[in-house]
Amino acid sequence: MDAELTALAAAGATALVQSMVGDGWAHARDRAVGFFSRRRPAGDEDAVAGELDEAREELIAARDAEDEDTTADVQAEWRNRMRRALRADPEAAAELRLLLDELAPGEGGAGRGGNVSNRITGGVQHGNVIQAHTVGDVRLS
Repeated sequence: MDAELTALAAAGATALVQSMVGDGWAHARDRAVGFFSRRRPAGDEDAVAGELDEAREELIAARDAEDEDTTADVQAEWRNRMRRALRADPEAAAELRLLLDELAPGEGGAGRGGNVSNRITGGVQHGNVIQAHTVGDVRLS
């Protein structure tokens, strides 16, 4: 497998795992079920959905326990599944790129939550106004 497809599988797994613990999980789950079930025997959607839900439960428990190893394991598992899908089906790469465009934020600001636009009107604002994609621990070097 060439480096581009390996990188695509890694990006897909990263976006999927991030979506598993995010607000847009229902949509991401449906799209991931579609992606993986097209490469399995017919009628296997429920099995794929169950595997995704199980992985999500593991991630949530790992996040609550601050267990980075489990998070890495879940991501590696889905990265390997994506690599197998890309090897088995040449058309999977195009579909995975479309899925990534939906799940991961792009240059235009679209992504898991879509575009966000806020407008403050009504005169002078006395206080802070913050708009952010993610607020969390940030380490500056």
